[in-house]
Amino acid sequence: MPPQLPGPVPAALAGLETLRGPDGLAIEGDPGPCHRCGVETTYQSTDGRPLHSGALCQPITPAPPTEGPEATALAPTAPSPAPAPAAPAPAAPSRAAVSPVAARVPTRPQRRSKSAERAEADLMGLIRGAVEHEAERAGGDEDAALKALIGRAIPDVMHLFNETRATARYEYTAYPALPDILHKPSKRDPDQIWEARPAYNNPAYSMRAPERVIKVTALDVNAAYLSALKVWLPIGKLEHTTGPDGVGPKRSGVHLITPAEWAHPHLPDPLGDRDTPGALWITDATLRLLLRLSGPKWGLTGAPIVHESWTSGATENFLDALRKLLVAARSEAIAAGDRLTLEYVKAMYSKFVSTMGESVHNREMVRPDWMHNIHSQAYALHCGRAYKAHQAGLDIVALKHTDELHVVGDWRQVFTEGRGVSELKVKQGDGKNAGEYLVGKVGG
Repeated sequence: MPPQLPGPVPAALAGLETLRGPDGLAIEGDPGPCHRCGVETTYQSTDGRPLHSGALCQPITPAPPTEGPEATALAPTAPSPAPAPAAPAPAAPSRAAVSPVAARVPTRPQRRSKSAERAEADLMGLIRGAVEHEAERAGGDEDAALKALIGRAIPDVMHLFNETRATARYEYTAYPALPDILHKPSKRDPDQIWEARPAYNNPAYSMRAPERVIKVTALDVNAAYLSALKVWLPIGKLEHTTGPDGVGPKRSGVHLITPAEWAHPHLPDPLGDRDTPGALWITDATLRLLLRLSGPKWGLTGAPIVHESWTSGATENFLDALRKLLVAARSEAIAAGDRLTLEYVKAMYSKFVSTMGESVHNREMVRPDWMHNIHSQAYALHCGRAYKAHQAGLDIVALKHTDELHVVGDWRQVFTEGRGVSELKVKQGDGKNAGEYLVGKVGG
């Protein structure tokens, strides 16, 4: 029989408090049925009896049966909502709970016949449950809960990554043999792959001695690295080629090139803020951008000369299931005004990208080739926004990092305003006109 919410709380239980450690966080112990609601919990009261932290007891019933024992083991305490008993105010629906142990062990379940929607709903339950778990453990201290969520972001996102790969078409190697060019020479030396990070300021605009004053709007890009998970990634062993043989629409990796001259000071250079001439190693994401800009549609530069490459067969959809899941969780958090989930999701995708290379914080994969390509894809998408804005008649004043685009003109005719991953918003700042400032146009 499913556990039911009992009637009025007995007087003997009404005054019980949650057992907490010196840091103020609730202490977990052996699981047992809560003395208030009968639902299993790992938290305890000060007298040692099982009790939900903060008295967050809810009327719930067990989750519906799943297919296969391993799927059941992934969420042993994952309940589904049930109608609350008659009461003056209806109880809030429960979110699925997630075991902190399960979230840290990236096991691969048996292949399941669930629809993509059902599979995503299950993983959304893990995200919601992780947030509720830490919120309950922190006893209402939002900052403490957020710190705990950020602290577990790497193992949690790796668990979600493995879950989204459970029925994937492509296998991958977490620790592939990599060429020397993809290894950092030392901890102090920079990576040998040039990621083309933008750092552009239009020389036609100046903050000093203006001949005429122009209003600039600083725009903010939402979740840039999350969008960049949609990128061509190598899935096999990287193979060395010379000349253009390693370049292809379904190949990815890194390339040694000599770029053509960029003769457009009014537009950001697709290679970013680089002042060293000659050949350089770039990612496939940057090469694809250069090839587009040198093609007949844009004609902004010459084609780069490819000297050699380390590439393999590739797919653009390798991380797409994870990307869609995190986009959905982010959108849900924004709609609900849920700061904890929003920051938790941000920590997961940003740390996933930053630690998938040679990082001591993530031992589950070493893929610097993926990391460089995702970084470069974020920068390439950022340059693409600037070129799109220029084509629509806007002047580009600055393009920086992955998320700053400063323009002159009616930007809302070009981009959709909002907080979605495909939308832009005015950067927040101090003053009445946050995100807007005045500069001088040099030369009138």
